[in-house]
This record gives sequence, C-alpha cells and structure tokens, in this order.
Amino acid sequence: MPPLRTALLQNSGHPGDPAGNLKVLDEAAARAAADGAGLLVTAEMFLTGYAIGGGVRDLAEPADGPSGRAVADIAAAHGLAILYGYPERHAGAVHNSARLVGADGTELANYRKTHLYGCFERASFTPGETPVVQATVGELTVGILVCYDVEFPENVRAHALAGTDLLLVPTAQMHPFEFVAESLIPVRAFESQMYIAYVNRSGPEGEFDFVGLSCLAGPDGATCLRAGRGEELLIGDVDPKLLTTSRRINPYLRDRRPGLYPSLG
Repeated sequence: MPPLRTALLQNSGHPGDPAGNLKVLDEAAARAAADGAGLLVTAEMFLTGYAIGGGVRDLAEPADGPSGRAVADIAAAHGLAILYGYPERHAGAVHNSARLVGADGTELANYRKTHLYGCFERASFTPGETPVVQATVGELTVGILVCYDVEFPENVRAHALAGTDLLLVPTAQMHPFEFVAESLIPVRAFESQMYIAYVNRSGPEGEFDFVGLSCLAGPDGATCLRAGRGEELLIGDVDPKLLTTSRRINPYLRDRRPGLYPSLG
C-alpha cells in the first residue's frame, strides 16, 4: 500500500467568522494538494473558533449545513479528504464534532466528542455516545477522536482493537498542558500501534492560550512531524509498511490478556 500524505493545519483561523475560516481552509487545501497530500486535518472547532462563548450555539449547523457543503466543495475542488472541527446542531442539541469528507466531497464520517473538558464545554455541548467512528481514506482505516478524548487510554485502545491505522485528533490544547502533545501522544501511538495526527489551535483566544505543538506520531513512538507555537501547515507520510513492521515487532495487541481485566474489555 502506498503512503498517505497527510497535512496538519495548525491555525486558529478567525474566531466567530466561519466564512473567513473557510477561506483559510481553501488556501491550506490548495497548498496541501500541491504537495501531494491526500488528507488535510484541522484543529478542534476550526470552522467557528473555540473560545466564542454563546456564539457556539448561534453558529452551530447540521453536518450537511451550508458550511459543511462549502467544506465538501473545497475538498472536491482540490481532490483531497478534509477532517474539520465544528459545532454540530442535531436534534435540538449542540455537539463538539469533527467531520470527515472525502476527496470527492462526500461525507465519510462524523464524530461527536464523547468526553467534554471543563465548565465551558459542559455548558455548551452535549457529549456524543459513539466511541469508535471510522472511515477509509486511501487504503487506511482512519478513526476520529477530539482533544480530551485521546487522553483516555481506553478510547485509543478501542480504536486499535477496531483496526484503526491513523487516528485523527483535532484539539484545542492550552497552556499549561504542553506535555500532552509532547509526551502523551507519541506514547498513545506506540502503545496502541497506530499513527496519530494531533492538530492544535495556536495562540491566545479569549481566556485560553493554545500551545500549538501539533504532531504526527508513529507506531514506533517517533514524532514524524512537530509544529512550533505559531501557525503552520505540516505535511508528512503515513506509511502502511511501518505499521506492518512495527506491529510485528511490538505485539501489544496480540499479547493482551483481556481475561485478566474484563472490566476494560
């Protein structure tokens, strides 16, 4: 299987301005596609901004709303899949969601954040109830979590057991939790034998200071790509051959003894 060239857009865009953020996305998609990327991943709540208070509910849209259709058009125009974070309005609730559209603009998956962090999120969103959401991009099985979700090892292991090769994690990681990006994400990738694309916001926004440090971590525990603190577009390869080799050398998933810890599955 050929590698999947993957682009990570570390950018907070224009909080409260979906139209402006769609323009940022279109420009990034053009750059990523020109470098051969087949997948572009944005940060948590990229479409609207994260620290926008009551604006979250005001700007929430259905998955197939006007902004969702605009993202689909961008994906199709540049011929690459796009994973973007947004506030989703569904059945009277608002979810902190991440939606994956294919290179032809069709929806591949939609995930609702299951573990909400802090007072702001718990007041603004309804948690999702589906822990493992997957799709196929290229020849890889791709899974989705959002920010705080990845800090629970059970979530990542559930994806590993379901066959996820590349876990996409749009995030809004803030100071002083840099250690999550720097240390925890590579360990999660190693212990569950997958790639993890962890894509953060950057800079101050409202009461938060987003730390950047987006990364692509491999199943060998190595950090393939690492951003700094500012806006960046990182591009690297997710290599199925490395997945195969690493899973053979590091047999965590084969050597599990679930009978010893039935409560964890």
